[in-house]
Amino acid sequence: MGNVEKQEIMASINCVTYNHAGYIRKALDSFLMQETDFQFEILVHDDASTDGTSDIIREYAKRFPDRIFPLIQEENQYSQGIDNISGAFNFPRARGKYIFMCDGDDYFLSPHKLERQVNYMEAHPECTLCIHSARIELVGKALADMQMRPYHGNRLLSPEEIVDKPSGYAMSSMAFPARLVKNLPEYYVDCPVGDTPIQLMAAAEGWGYYMDEPMSVYRVGVRGSWTSEGKAGDYKAKQRAYYDRMKRTYDQFNQATEGRLKEAAESACLRTYYLTMVNTKVFKEIFARRYRRYFRELTPRTRFLLWFEYRMPWLYHKVRNGFMGA
Repeated sequence: MGNVEKQEIMASINCVTYNHAGYIRKALDSFLMQETDFQFEILVHDDASTDGTSDIIREYAKRFPDRIFPLIQEENQYSQGIDNISGAFNFPRARGKYIFMCDGDDYFLSPHKLERQVNYMEAHPECTLCIHSARIELVGKALADMQMRPYHGNRLLSPEEIVDKPSGYAMSSMAFPARLVKNLPEYYVDCPVGDTPIQLMAAAEGWGYYMDEPMSVYRVGVRGSWTSEGKAGDYKAKQRAYYDRMKRTYDQFNQATEGRLKEAAESACLRTYYLTMVNTKVFKEIFARRYRRYFRELTPRTRFLLWFEYRMPWLYHKVRNGFMGA
């Protein structure tokens, strides 16, 4: 890494974890492998894991005391109503000029990820969000060549594009100036997810840049993840509650930015509503003409399956049950 002992910390890696004993070593090793000519720190928040994750973090922190800084909770904070753990516990202690995001079940692929994104943002101070594509890893399934690739080719991202986009950004790809989160707006605190309000804050303050290279991995299907927990219990009620909170987030964002990105925010909010309709199979809304734009954003496979289930539900469920039972 070079002679960086006396340099200021340039990057803070923000890692939030809970019951990731099977994954956290991979994440920490991918952070430690970063090759940079600047100093960086690794902030790990463990939300009172019960599977040994905490012990692994302590082991790494003991081995790398000048690099890894853990905060291990005795009581689960998410269950106490704190949705955005990063803003409550990691952002306030970040010393880096830039913050990198990566949950404990994801990991970095490229050893040059930190340096490439920092170098770009250093050369372009107006850039408030630097992202890249990510490889998708399906837990418990054979490897497949899948990516979260929202764009094709390196490119600038306008504030409107960051707010209103047809496909999401991998959390593990996100890097941004730490100044964005020094004073968190109300819409960050109230939002049910942590990445969307960061993107909104970035759009409010500047523009983005996308690197078309998979420099991290996004794991899908991890037990206990936000996505899997959201599918438990009364799924329809959870989806309604999710949309209500997201709508409030976009409304608060519009107020905070005095409507500068109102059109993009309203479209993003409508897309969120539409996707909850897709998730809960409300076909009257799914195929309504006013949502045609969002329907076309779905993958061809998803569109086909929705039409199949809507037009021939008996055959769809027969085929699906036969496939699942095979």
